[in-house]
Amino acid sequence: MHVLTVLDHPDPNAFSAAAAQSFMEGAKAAGHSVELADLHAEGFDPRWTLADIEADDGAKVPSDVLQEQVRIARADAVCLVFPLFWWGMPSMTKGWVDRVWSWGWAYDQLDDPELSLQRPRTGVLLIPAGARSDEMAEDGYLAALETAWIKGTFGYFGFSPRKLEILYGAKGSPSRRRSLLEQAYRAGYELAAPATDRQAS
Repeated sequence: MHVLTVLDHPDPNAFSAAAAQSFMEGAKAAGHSVELADLHAEGFDPRWTLADIEADDGAKVPSDVLQEQVRIARADAVCLVFPLFWWGMPSMTKGWVDRVWSWGWAYDQLDDPELSLQRPRTGVLLIPAGARSDEMAEDGYLAALETAWIKGTFGYFGFSPRKLEILYGAKGSPSRRRSLLEQAYRAGYELAAPATDRQAS
């Protein structure tokens, strides 16, 4: 498979960047080809603008959006790596989602709200989080993220199967961080093949 990893962190030395690298190393060890989209290093503009709206209505697709869609088109799996930020996505990832996975390219709610227009791709969300697993589960945050992202947003992307891989305690000790990087490596190495049908699962 060809695996696209999309990284959102402004610091190239951040733990998120290290997690993305470990994930890609695992994917390569499993025999997959890899590609990195470093949104900050590449200067992606996350702002949703009138040009994006006009593209939904048939106007020319903005060149930066088209570049991302071309990268996605050649991928069999997509991994999004970003730190959990106020219990959600940082603005760069949110803008990438808003602009790139556009109506008419990724989905068509009027024609079939349950079916992605994209072919099935394996989807992984690799999320460093400062919180502990018990904190997120007991307070309901994990269930909320599963509902919003796994049952919601990424179904429209055609991600099937799709997995939320949270790296809990990412601000912890060096030994804790090493174990999390091993978890990221395994996520790449054990990457599942895309589903054979088009229906989101």
